[in-house]
Amino acid sequence: MQRYLKPYLLEDLKRKMVFVTGPRQCGKTTLVKAIAQDFSASTYLNYDSEKDKKTILKQEWDSNADLIVFDEIHKYARWKNYIKGIYDTTHDRHKFIVTGSARLDIYKRGQDSMLGRYHGWRLHPFCLAENPLSLKGRDALDRFLKRGGFPEPFLDDRETAAQRWKSEHIKLILREDVRDLTKIRESSLLDLFISSLRERVGTPIVISNIAGDIEIAPKTGKIWLGVLEQLYLCIVVKPYATGIDRGLVVPPKVYFYNNAEVEGDLGAKFENLVATHLLKRAHFLEDSTGHRYEVRYIRDKEKREVDFLILKERKPLALIECKWADTSLSSSLLYYAKKLKIPKAYQLVGDFDKTLQKDGISVTSAYRYLSRPLDQDF
Repeated sequence: MQRYLKPYLLEDLKRKMVFVTGPRQCGKTTLVKAIAQDFSASTYLNYDSEKDKKTILKQEWDSNADLIVFDEIHKYARWKNYIKGIYDTTHDRHKFIVTGSARLDIYKRGQDSMLGRYHGWRLHPFCLAENPLSLKGRDALDRFLKRGGFPEPFLDDRETAAQRWKSEHIKLILREDVRDLTKIRESSLLDLFISSLRERVGTPIVISNIAGDIEIAPKTGKIWLGVLEQLYLCIVVKPYATGIDRGLVVPPKVYFYNNAEVEGDLGAKFENLVATHLLKRAHFLEDSTGHRYEVRYIRDKEKREVDFLILKERKPLALIECKWADTSLSSSLLYYAKKLKIPKAYQLVGDFDKTLQKDGISVTSAYRYLSRPLDQDF
């Protein structure tokens, strides 16, 4: 099974280093090992391994290796200068892939930029557009709603195994990634913080309220949310304010990369699923074309709200509203489409297999819209 990024990474390796980041256990190692098969003598080094760590620090890998993969090297405090030095002195002999389960940009050290030396890519779990089981329609949608798109639980037919994986996955992030990459030590309180976020998926998150519930400072809650976003556990969707009420302060909404983490009703699970799919497409289009894409949402003083707004180069491109079964046109969606003159507007319906046009807005099957190839724009 070939992951969607493989041909793009192979092409970029002809000219520069490649950085691949994404959630823990989303398939990064499997991807780079598949890429390594296209090389005659590759070397894979994981900084989490004591043996590999020594090899990395002493630079004792095979000098004939045509591809060198550094996995989780961002956990080395001086990783940036290290990689820059290795690349500048040996890129005529080696190709390089750097992978990590955290956004590498927040762990950069020093003033010397890596700009111009690498192409960055973000790998996401499976989605309806990258569906390894070839499921169709509601069967596919139900599988992703229940299991999420992470390879191991998605591909395993055993419900118990999927549940155990979910529990172990979050513990692994809290035990290893948070410990290794941050100064957070209150793991039990952080676990409560995450549980509070699970219960609020799809609603604006007031950090001070959550902080009060678990007895931490609001500033601490804000820092923790940033950490969870940087570690690819949570997706933070900020409000869009341009052309809306001035002075209105609207908090962000939070979603989870793993749909199985979401607690609440079917509507929340469905909205989370749409969020993960929209962000995966936005990241892919941004990484492959260089155009800037953002996923936002809109809400005003009259509480007119649309779940998602896609920006391209900071300009509104598409409005997207989520409804599990309601095909009646959202009045807020219609209002903002006209007010902001947004060229594309969709109402994605989960329990629906058709497409209707109402007042210039497409009311369409969520499965149809989300399963389009990732290189298609919104």
